[in-house]
Amino acid sequence: MTDYGHDLLFGTFVTPSVQPVTHAVDLAIVADRAGLDLVTFQDHPYQPRLHDTWTLLSYVASRTERVRVSGNVLNLPLRQPAVLARAAASLDLLSGGRFELGIGAGGFWDAIEAMGGRRLTPGQAVDALEEAITVIREIWAAGKPGGVRVDGRYYKVNGAKRGPAPAHDIGVWVGAYKPKMLRLTGRVADGWLPSLGYLKGGPAELRDLNARIDEAAVSAGRDPSAVRRLLNIGGRFAPTGRGLLDGPPEQWAEELAELTLEYGISAFILATDDPATIERYAAEVAPATRDLVKSDRPT
Repeated sequence: MTDYGHDLLFGTFVTPSVQPVTHAVDLAIVADRAGLDLVTFQDHPYQPRLHDTWTLLSYVASRTERVRVSGNVLNLPLRQPAVLARAAASLDLLSGGRFELGIGAGGFWDAIEAMGGRRLTPGQAVDALEEAITVIREIWAAGKPGGVRVDGRYYKVNGAKRGPAPAHDIGVWVGAYKPKMLRLTGRVADGWLPSLGYLKGGPAELRDLNARIDEAAVSAGRDPSAVRRLLNIGGRFAPTGRGLLDGPPEQWAEELAELTLEYGISAFILATDDPATIERYAAEVAPATRDLVKSDRPT
């Protein structure tokens, strides 16, 4: 049993489709009004059928009042980290502390290279991500003396001015599955953001992946609970249960509570572009899951 004790978060994973042009924005407003905690968007800058995710995040933040926004996850190879750090801090300030930094090492290298990005091996991409996180955090550290200096293999910053500081401690949430990325997550990240659909072994696979993160965290002198465990999920509401997250809301709540208490997941991000599903998830699943977790956690 692994429960890291975090408060639960519930959010949506919305497709940032260009057409209909405001559809993703409208869904974010639905999530905001329904009381969800997060609205997230994939980031594939090489896809003309999708909005630019950074522009969309900024626009959504301006059209909503309380919901937090994040990439799920931002494509680092096409987003220069020092500039990304300032953009993130600015959006966090302008939104009143409602931005979180979901970020990934990159994939789809043919498309990245076609857009002018550099092709990296998987191992190089992980190393580049760790350097980028260092750059980002140094830019945010507005109170430290001197300029930012990072002499990395992939990213070099030579005396850049620090700041602005974000409105809150922005979480750096890493999408990771392979051992090297999991070790990076344990060493330096604030959150781990995988997708349940990519886990061939289902939820049981989370136990081993969590252990790898925990081991890396301890080796780095960190408490494993410093890394929030988030999860992208998919599902369907139905009158009777047919499988995992395929049934009535009370079944969803029981299954999500088990994922919290047994596997440490404390943020559930539902992939859906349906307004009614978003509203039902917020109204029926989120509060029921919170109640179950609260009743089963030791006092």
